[in-house]
Amino acid sequence: MLFEQIARNKRRTIYVLIGFVLLLIAIGYALGYVFYNNGVIGMVIAVVVAAVYCAIMIGNSTSVVMSMNHAREIKRAEDAPELWHVVEDMALVARVPMPRVFIIDDPSLNAFATGNDPKHAAVAATSGILDRLNREELEGVMGHEMTHVRNYDIRLQTIALALSAAIGLLVNFASHWFWWGGGDRRRGGKDSEGNGYVQLIMMVISILLLILGPVAATIAQMALSRNREYLADAGSVELTRNPQGLISALEKISDSKPMKKADPSSAAMYISDPFKKKRSMTHLFDTHPPMEERIERLEKM
Repeated sequence: MLFEQIARNKRRTIYVLIGFVLLLIAIGYALGYVFYNNGVIGMVIAVVVAAVYCAIMIGNSTSVVMSMNHAREIKRAEDAPELWHVVEDMALVARVPMPRVFIIDDPSLNAFATGNDPKHAAVAATSGILDRLNREELEGVMGHEMTHVRNYDIRLQTIALALSAAIGLLVNFASHWFWWGGGDRRRGGKDSEGNGYVQLIMMVISILLLILGPVAATIAQMALSRNREYLADAGSVELTRNPQGLISALEKISDSKPMKKADPSSAAMYISDPFKKKRSMTHLFDTHPPMEERIERLEKM
Protein backbone atom coordinates (compact mmCIF):
# COMPACT_ATOMS: atom_id res chain seq x y z
CA MET A 1 0.00 0.00 0.00
CA LEU A 2 2.77 2.44 0.97
CA PHE A 3 4.92 1.99 -2.14
CA GLU A 4 1.87 1.86 -4.43
CA GLN A 5 0.76 5.23 -3.04
CA ILE A 6 4.23 6.71 -3.51
CA ALA A 7 4.37 5.54 -7.13
CA ARG A 8 0.85 6.80 -7.86
CA ASN A 9 1.55 10.24 -6.40
CA LYS A 10 4.78 10.54 -8.37
CA ARG A 11 2.93 9.86 -11.62
CA ARG A 12 0.29 12.45 -10.77
CA THR A 13 2.99 15.01 -10.00
CA ILE A 14 4.57 14.46 -13.41
CA TYR A 15 1.19 14.97 -15.11
CA VAL A 16 0.52 18.20 -13.20
CA LEU A 17 4.00 19.58 -13.90
CA ILE A 18 3.71 18.75 -17.62
CA GLY A 19 0.33 20.51 -17.67
CA PHE A 20 1.91 23.52 -15.93
CA VAL A 21 4.62 23.81 -18.60
CA LEU A 22 2.12 23.34 -21.43
CA LEU A 23 -0.02 26.11 -19.92
CA LEU A 24 2.98 28.46 -19.89
CA ILE A 25 3.76 27.64 -23.53
CA ALA A 26 0.10 28.09 -24.54
CA ILE A 27 -0.05 31.50 -22.86
CA GLY A 28 3.20 32.48 -24.60
CA TYR A 29 1.74 31.40 -27.92
CA ALA A 30 -1.43 33.41 -27.23
CA LEU A 31 0.65 36.48 -26.38
CA GLY A 32 2.64 36.20 -29.60
CA TYR A 33 -0.45 35.59 -31.73
CA VAL A 34 -2.41 38.52 -30.32
CA PHE A 35 0.37 41.10 -30.54
CA TYR A 36 2.75 39.87 -33.23
CA ASN A 37 0.61 37.53 -35.33
CA ASN A 38 3.28 34.92 -34.56
CA GLY A 39 2.74 32.46 -31.75
CA VAL A 40 6.30 31.11 -31.91
CA ILE A 41 7.72 34.49 -30.86
CA GLY A 42 5.46 34.47 -27.81
CA MET A 43 6.47 30.92 -26.93
CA VAL A 44 10.15 31.85 -27.03
CA ILE A 45 9.51 34.89 -24.82
CA ALA A 46 7.56 32.76 -22.33
CA VAL A 47 10.30 30.12 -22.09
CA VAL A 48 13.04 32.74 -21.62
CA VAL A 49 11.08 34.61 -18.94
CA ALA A 50 10.31 31.36 -17.09
CA ALA A 51 13.97 30.25 -17.26
CA VAL A 52 15.17 33.58 -15.82
CA TYR A 53 12.60 33.46 -13.02
CA CYS A 54 13.51 29.86 -12.15
CA ALA A 55 17.25 30.65 -12.07
CA ILE A 56 16.79 33.67 -9.80
CA MET A 57 14.37 32.00 -7.39
CA ILE A 58 16.25 28.69 -7.14
CA GLY A 59 19.52 30.49 -6.41
CA ASN A 60 18.08 32.53 -3.54
CA SER A 61 15.14 30.47 -2.31
CA THR A 62 16.35 29.61 1.21
CA SER A 63 17.36 33.11 2.30
CA VAL A 64 14.31 34.72 0.73
CA VAL A 65 11.75 32.25 2.11
CA MET A 66 13.20 32.20 5.63
CA SER A 67 13.35 35.98 5.72
CA MET A 68 9.75 36.32 4.54
CA ASN A 69 8.62 33.97 7.32
CA HIS A 70 10.68 35.65 10.06
CA ALA A 71 12.70 32.52 10.83
CA ARG A 72 15.91 32.56 12.85
CA GLU A 73 18.66 30.03 12.23
CA ILE A 74 19.84 27.55 14.83
CA LYS A 75 23.53 26.91 14.20
CA ARG A 76 24.33 24.44 16.99
CA ALA A 77 22.59 21.62 18.81
CA GLU A 78 22.70 23.39 22.19
CA ASP A 79 20.25 26.06 20.98
CA ALA A 80 17.41 23.56 20.37
CA PRO A 81 18.67 20.06 21.23
CA GLU A 82 15.55 17.99 20.50
CA LEU A 83 14.79 19.65 17.16
CA TRP A 84 18.42 19.51 16.06
CA HIS A 85 18.86 15.83 16.88
CA VAL A 86 15.52 14.81 15.33
CA VAL A 87 16.40 16.63 12.10
CA GLU A 88 19.85 15.04 12.19
CA ASP A 89 18.37 11.55 12.67
CA MET A 90 15.74 11.95 9.93
CA ALA A 91 18.33 13.32 7.50
CA LEU A 92 20.53 10.31 8.23
CA VAL A 93 17.67 7.85 7.61
CA ALA A 94 16.64 9.70 4.42
CA ARG A 95 20.29 9.68 3.29
CA VAL A 96 20.43 13.42 2.68
CA PRO A 97 22.90 15.98 4.10
CA MET A 98 21.99 17.68 7.35
CA PRO A 99 19.91 20.75 6.38
CA ARG A 100 20.08 24.16 7.98
CA VAL A 101 17.66 24.44 10.89
CA PHE A 102 15.40 27.42 11.63
CA ILE A 103 12.80 28.28 14.26
CA ILE A 104 9.81 30.57 13.74
CA ASP A 105 8.64 32.19 16.97
CA ASP A 106 4.93 31.46 16.67
CA PRO A 107 2.63 29.50 19.03
CA SER A 108 0.88 27.82 16.09
CA LEU A 109 2.03 24.32 15.11
CA ASN A 110 3.65 24.14 11.67
CA ALA A 111 6.83 23.38 9.74
CA PHE A 112 8.23 23.48 6.20
CA ALA A 113 11.29 22.73 4.11
CA THR A 114 12.85 24.81 1.37
CA GLY A 115 16.03 25.13 -0.66
CA ASN A 116 17.51 24.35 -4.06
CA ASP A 117 18.49 20.71 -3.53
CA PRO A 118 19.33 18.34 -0.64
CA LYS A 119 22.83 19.86 -0.33
CA HIS A 120 21.36 23.34 0.12
CA ALA A 121 18.16 22.52 2.04
CA ALA A 122 16.70 24.07 5.16
CA VAL A 123 13.87 23.16 7.51
CA ALA A 124 11.89 25.41 9.80
CA ALA A 125 9.60 24.59 12.72
CA THR A 126 7.48 26.90 14.82
CA SER A 127 8.11 27.29 18.53
CA GLY A 128 4.60 25.91 19.02
CA ILE A 129 5.65 22.56 17.52
CA LEU A 130 8.62 22.35 19.88
CA ASP A 131 6.39 23.11 22.88
CA ARG A 132 3.55 20.69 22.13
CA LEU A 133 4.89 17.71 20.19
CA ASN A 134 6.69 14.79 21.78
CA ARG A 135 9.71 13.22 20.11
CA GLU A 136 7.68 10.56 18.25
CA GLU A 137 5.40 13.24 16.78
CA LEU A 138 8.31 15.54 15.95
CA GLU A 139 10.02 12.67 14.12
CA GLY A 140 6.86 12.21 12.04
CA VAL A 141 6.84 15.89 11.07
CA MET A 142 10.55 16.04 10.29
CA GLY A 143 10.27 12.76 8.38
CA HIS A 144 7.63 14.51 6.26
CA GLU A 145 9.97 17.46 5.65
CA MET A 146 12.98 15.23 4.92
CA THR A 147 10.87 13.47 2.29
CA HIS A 148 10.26 16.86 0.64
CA VAL A 149 14.04 17.37 0.64
CA ARG A 150 14.89 13.87 -0.58
CA ASN A 151 12.30 13.97 -3.38
CA TYR A 152 13.40 17.46 -4.53
CA ASP A 153 9.94 18.80 -3.70
CA ILE A 154 11.69 21.92 -2.42
CA ARG A 155 13.01 22.63 -5.91
CA LEU A 156 9.73 21.57 -7.53
CA GLN A 157 7.74 24.01 -5.40
CA THR A 158 10.20 26.79 -6.22
CA ILE A 159 9.89 26.04 -9.95
CA ALA A 160 6.08 26.06 -9.69
CA LEU A 161 6.25 29.42 -7.93
CA ALA A 162 8.57 30.75 -10.64
CA LEU A 163 6.30 29.48 -13.43
CA SER A 164 3.30 31.14 -11.79
CA ALA A 165 5.25 34.39 -11.47
CA ALA A 166 6.30 34.15 -15.13
CA ILE A 167 2.70 33.61 -16.23
CA GLY A 168 1.63 36.57 -14.13
CA LEU A 169 4.29 38.76 -15.74
CA LEU A 170 3.24 37.74 -19.26
CA VAL A 171 -0.42 38.39 -18.53
CA ASN A 172 0.35 41.76 -16.93
CA PHE A 173 2.37 42.67 -20.00
CA ALA A 174 -0.56 41.70 -22.22
CA SER A 175 -3.08 43.65 -20.14
CA HIS A 176 -0.96 46.80 -20.32
CA TRP A 177 -0.73 46.50 -24.09
CA PHE A 178 -4.46 45.99 -24.33
CA TRP A 179 -5.04 49.05 -22.15
CA TRP A 180 -2.75 51.29 -24.17
CA GLY A 181 -3.79 49.87 -27.54
CA GLY A 182 -0.38 48.35 -28.22
CA GLY A 183 0.60 45.52 -30.51
CA ASP A 184 1.35 45.35 -34.19
CA ARG A 185 -1.20 42.78 -35.33
CA ARG A 186 -1.14 42.66 -39.11
CA ARG A 187 -4.66 42.38 -40.42
CA GLY A 188 -4.30 42.15 -44.18
CA GLY A 189 -7.22 42.18 -46.58
CA LYS A 190 -5.93 39.26 -48.67
CA ASP A 191 -7.29 36.56 -46.38
CA SER A 192 -10.21 34.54 -47.59
CA GLU A 193 -13.44 34.63 -45.63
CA GLY A 194 -12.62 31.21 -44.17
CA ASN A 195 -9.21 32.32 -43.00
CA GLY A 196 -10.79 35.40 -41.48
CA TYR A 197 -13.08 33.23 -39.35
CA VAL A 198 -10.15 31.08 -38.28
CA GLN A 199 -8.17 34.16 -37.24
CA LEU A 200 -11.16 35.48 -35.30
CA ILE A 201 -11.54 32.18 -33.44
CA MET A 202 -7.82 32.04 -32.71
CA MET A 203 -7.92 35.61 -31.44
CA VAL A 204 -10.81 34.83 -29.05
CA ILE A 205 -9.08 31.68 -27.77
CA SER A 206 -5.83 33.58 -27.26
CA ILE A 207 -7.50 36.38 -25.32
CA LEU A 208 -9.32 33.83 -23.13
CA LEU A 209 -6.00 32.12 -22.40
CA LEU A 210 -4.45 35.41 -21.36
CA ILE A 211 -7.40 36.19 -19.08
CA LEU A 212 -7.80 32.74 -17.52
CA GLY A 213 -4.11 31.78 -17.50
CA PRO A 214 -3.29 33.04 -13.99
CA VAL A 215 -6.32 31.21 -12.56
CA ALA A 216 -5.26 27.97 -14.25
CA ALA A 217 -1.68 28.47 -13.03
CA THR A 218 -2.88 28.90 -9.45
CA ILE A 219 -4.97 25.74 -9.69
CA ALA A 220 -1.99 23.81 -11.09
CA GLN A 221 0.29 25.09 -8.33
CA MET A 222 -2.20 24.13 -5.64
CA ALA A 223 -2.78 20.70 -7.18
CA LEU A 224 0.97 20.11 -7.25
CA SER A 225 1.27 21.13 -3.60
CA ARG A 226 -1.60 18.90 -2.45
CA ASN A 227 -0.21 15.89 -4.29
CA ARG A 228 3.27 16.32 -2.79
CA GLU A 229 1.79 16.52 0.72
CA TYR A 230 0.29 13.05 0.33
CA LEU A 231 3.62 11.78 -0.96
CA ALA A 232 5.55 13.35 1.91
CA ASP A 233 3.17 11.80 4.45
CA ALA A 234 3.82 8.38 2.92
CA GLY A 235 7.56 9.10 2.88
CA SER A 236 7.50 9.97 6.58
CA VAL A 237 6.05 6.55 7.34
CA GLU A 238 8.73 4.97 5.16
CA LEU A 239 11.46 6.73 7.18
CA THR A 240 10.06 6.36 10.69
CA ARG A 241 8.17 3.05 10.25
CA ASN A 242 5.63 4.61 12.60
CA PRO A 243 2.48 6.14 11.06
CA GLN A 244 1.01 6.85 14.50
CA GLY A 245 3.62 9.50 15.21
CA LEU A 246 2.63 11.60 12.19
CA ILE A 247 -1.08 10.90 12.74
CA SER A 248 -0.89 12.26 16.27
CA ALA A 249 1.16 15.26 15.09
CA LEU A 250 -1.34 16.12 12.32
CA GLU A 251 -4.23 15.92 14.79
CA LYS A 252 -2.51 18.44 17.06
CA ILE A 253 -1.51 20.65 14.11
CA SER A 254 -5.09 20.73 12.80
CA ASP A 255 -6.34 21.97 16.18
CA SER A 256 -3.83 24.81 16.47
CA LYS A 257 -4.54 28.46 15.75
CA PRO A 258 -3.51 30.27 12.54
CA MET A 259 0.05 31.55 12.31
CA LYS A 260 0.66 35.27 12.78
CA LYS A 261 3.80 35.79 10.69
CA ALA A 262 3.54 33.33 7.78
CA ASP A 263 4.09 34.70 4.28
CA PRO A 264 1.12 34.02 1.94
CA SER A 265 3.33 33.08 -1.02
CA SER A 266 4.98 30.40 1.14
CA ALA A 267 1.73 28.88 2.41
CA ALA A 268 1.92 25.83 0.14
CA MET A 269 5.32 24.88 1.60
CA TYR A 270 4.02 24.34 5.14
CA ILE A 271 2.93 20.93 6.37
CA SER A 272 -0.50 22.46 7.05
CA ASP A 273 -2.24 25.61 5.84
CA PRO A 274 -0.75 28.30 8.14
CA PHE A 275 -3.82 30.51 7.81
CA LYS A 276 -6.41 27.78 8.55
CA LYS A 277 -8.64 29.04 5.75
CA LYS A 278 -12.00 27.40 5.22
CA ARG A 279 -11.95 24.88 2.43
CA SER A 280 -13.44 26.08 -0.84
CA MET A 281 -16.35 24.21 -2.38
CA THR A 282 -14.32 23.05 -5.38
CA HIS A 283 -11.06 22.49 -3.41
CA LEU A 284 -9.20 23.80 -6.48
CA PHE A 285 -7.62 26.70 -4.60
CA ASP A 286 -6.78 24.78 -1.41
CA THR A 287 -3.05 24.67 -0.69
CA HIS A 288 -3.30 21.40 1.24
CA PRO A 289 -5.42 18.25 1.11
CA PRO A 290 -8.02 17.81 3.87
CA MET A 291 -6.38 16.79 7.14
CA GLU A 292 -9.03 14.11 7.60
CA GLU A 293 -8.07 12.48 4.30
CA ARG A 294 -4.37 12.59 5.14
CA ILE A 295 -4.96 10.93 8.52
CA GLU A 296 -7.27 8.35 6.93
CA ARG A 297 -4.59 7.38 4.42
CA LEU A 298 -1.99 7.09 7.17
CA GLU A 299 -4.29 4.87 9.25
CA LYS A 300 -4.50 2.41 6.35
CA MET A 301 -0.74 1.97 6.17
